[in-house]
This record gives sequence, structure tokens and C-alpha cells, in this order.
Amino acid sequence: MRRILFAIIVGLGGAAILISLGVWQVQRLGEKRTILERIENTISSPPIALKDGVEPEFQRYVPVKMTGTFGQGHLRMLASRKTTGAVYRVIRPFVADGYGLILVDTGWQLQSAAVAPPPTGPVTLVGNLDAPNETDGFTPAPDIDQNIWFARDVPAMARALNTEPVLVVLRDAPAAELGVTPWPVDTVGIPNDHLQYAITWFSLAVIWLGMSAYFLRRKKG
Repeated sequence: MRRILFAIIVGLGGAAILISLGVWQVQRLGEKRTILERIENTISSPPIALKDGVEPEFQRYVPVKMTGTFGQGHLRMLASRKTTGAVYRVIRPFVADGYGLILVDTGWQLQSAAVAPPPTGPVTLVGNLDAPNETDGFTPAPDIDQNIWFARDVPAMARALNTEPVLVVLRDAPAAELGVTPWPVDTVGIPNDHLQYAITWFSLAVIWLGMSAYFLRRKKG
């Protein structure tokens, strides 16, 4: 009798823990959806001046509109697009009027394409401030000789191009031909796997209860 009682306690207790983890993931799912909705609203809001988006504090994802000129040099970052394959993001220095020298992620191009020279005169750009966290302990160091980077490491890229560590991801460049296709900021790359996690925990709870019931039947038999 004690063994049966112990098995019931273990079965119900284990299932309760697994169910509570599933409920927690459902709650996290709602919270993440709220965060993503807030980010999407920020991305699509009317653009403001670059300085207002950076000072007094950096506002990630906020749209900015700026006029200025492109500086010399560029960096190529290896990336991948689902429908295209391996491509290069092209990051350039940009002298923004009223602020200074920053980084602009102008967009992507095929690996086989030569990087086009930037416009020589003033241009107006619309984009979103971003601070991507793409580097970790497994990220290779950039290949300086080939000018190939493997992540958007904003501080390191800023040092390489002698700019401020501020990145604007281009959305539109009216009346300017940059030789690339813009790759605007969106929420596609922000994971929201909490529904799958919740289903996993609830499924494990059902399996746990089933195994417990099977064990009890064998004990009774």
C-alpha cells in the first residue's frame, strides 16, 4: 500500500511540475507577443532626427531620417537569405549632418557582385537604429585581408571605419543609387518559441501520467 501511495504522489507531483512549466511558457508567450508588437510599432513609427534617437539615450529600432554624405571605405559581412543563399551586407561610414560619423548598413548584394562606389554628394536616408548582438565565443574573427566580417560587431566595425559606435539599418534612400538591396529591420529574426516549449511540457505531463497509471496497474496486478 505504501508503494502505491508513493507512486501516486510521484505521478501527480511530477505531472503538476510539468504542467506548471507549460503554464509558465504560455504566460511567457503572451509577454513575448506583447514585446514583439511593441517593437513592430516602434519600427513602423514616423522617423525622427538621428540625434533625437541617440541622445540622451539610444533608442533601439526607432526610425530616423538623416541627410549627409558617405565616407570612404566599407565592410562586407557574410550573411544568408532564405531565397538567395549567401550574400554580403555592406556597411559604410556616413557623415550625418548635425551628429557626425556613424555606420550605415546599406543592404545586401550577391557575393559575386562588386561593391559599387557610394554617391559623392549629399543624400537623405531613412532607416532604423539597431544594436544587433550577433557575436559570441564561436564567431570567427573578421578576415581583414578579404574584408569579410561574420557578424555585425558595432564597436569593432566602428573602430575599423573610425566612426561612432552607432548603426542605422537602411530602409529607404530616395533618389540615391547604392548598388544594394535594403535589408530593413524587422522582428523575423527575434525568436518566439514559447508555444513549442509549452506543448512540449504539457506533452511530457501526459506521458508522465500515462506511465504512472501503467505502473500502478502493474502494482495492483
